[in-house]
Amino acid sequence: MKKLILSTLFATMMAGTAFADTTLKLVEVITSPERTETLKSIVGKFEAANPGTKVDIISLPWNEAFQKFATMVSAGDVPDVMEMPDTWLSLYANNGMLESLEPYLAKWEHTKELTPRALELGRDVNNTAYMLPYGFYLRAMFYNKKLLAEAGVKEPPKTMEDFTKASEAVSKLSGKYGYCMRGGPGGLNGWMIFAASMAGDNKYFKEDGTSTMNSEGWAKGIEWMVDLYKKGYAPKDSVNWGFNEVVAGFYSGTCAFLDQDPDALIAIAERMKKEDFGVIPLPKGPAGKSYPTIGYGGWSMFTTSQNKDLSWKLIATLEGPEGNIEWNKKIGALPAYTAAEKDPFYAGDQFKGWFEELADKDTVPTVMPTYLEEFAFFKDSMAIKTSQQALLGDISAKDLADQWADYLTKAQQKFLAKK
Repeated sequence: MKKLILSTLFATMMAGTAFADTTLKLVEVITSPERTETLKSIVGKFEAANPGTKVDIISLPWNEAFQKFATMVSAGDVPDVMEMPDTWLSLYANNGMLESLEPYLAKWEHTKELTPRALELGRDVNNTAYMLPYGFYLRAMFYNKKLLAEAGVKEPPKTMEDFTKASEAVSKLSGKYGYCMRGGPGGLNGWMIFAASMAGDNKYFKEDGTSTMNSEGWAKGIEWMVDLYKKGYAPKDSVNWGFNEVVAGFYSGTCAFLDQDPDALIAIAERMKKEDFGVIPLPKGPAGKSYPTIGYGGWSMFTTSQNKDLSWKLIATLEGPEGNIEWNKKIGALPAYTAAEKDPFYAGDQFKGWFEELADKDTVPTVMPTYLEEFAFFKDSMAIKTSQQALLGDISAKDLADQWADYLTKAQQKFLAKK
């Protein structure tokens, strides 16, 4: 009897060990309540398909995500899977912290259904898939039809000159402004778009690695941005605005123009009548070209994960056609699958501006130099501080261009020296 009890107890203990719960840690960094709820929904399907597995979702607020995640990593608190912004990819991949997804992609049934652009950008570092992009963020221009009509602006601007005049006209209305400027976190895109458009060129560096940031054309674009703010064509407090603030500034009718990705449609479409706003390609510079930034986010696995195959299953659930389409419809990005273009959701007028940009030969989608290890710090820290100093008059537009050029030149020349 004693042997039977011991045998039963041993078997129970072994069974408990064999079926012990496994917990995966998943970090999201481009966070909002809607995104988190959608993520929980998709993760719930993964947990249901993998009994005994639990996913612990950690949501970091985007405005503080870079610093908070860096603190987590330095403390050894590293996730299994992470939502990886394009601007962070090089930093973590080049430091050997991200697992190559190539072995998994080689066997995955859906790899061939992804857009070539998704695979290309996921392999941005060392031509190795350290990230699997879930979607793309391409900038276009939202405009408020009622505000333009009230200001006597007959049609939405097609050039930067038109944009300046329209912003001036709207700003003459009481309590209204032309441009929802993003002077806080995530604001670098606007500076890069308009600086490149003014320069008529999207090359960030010369062949020797010297930055173009303080070249004549780019410097004029930076000065143009500073002037918009100083002339009162953007709200005074927009010097600190991040994503939520610029989107709210637009749908509340505070300002007439907003350059943003499709994800802004979520909040705007909920709060504005579709006939009261439109989305158009970004205004072109003196050379007749515009350079909207195209960014992306994706899923990465850390090398420290103790459950790599299970972590890949989680990524595959998030990135599979069902999960990917559900995710992008909620977050507003353009999906990573070629078949998504035929989805009725993306065929409507709301996405027209972005597809017009993609079809226009004089509109050149531009990827920022995210391959530089130093770029994440530049975008999420240095660029915010220095651009705010320029907007507030603490430094000149020329000083801003020179500081950016100096920092990026050192980063690019370091990168070239390693090749």
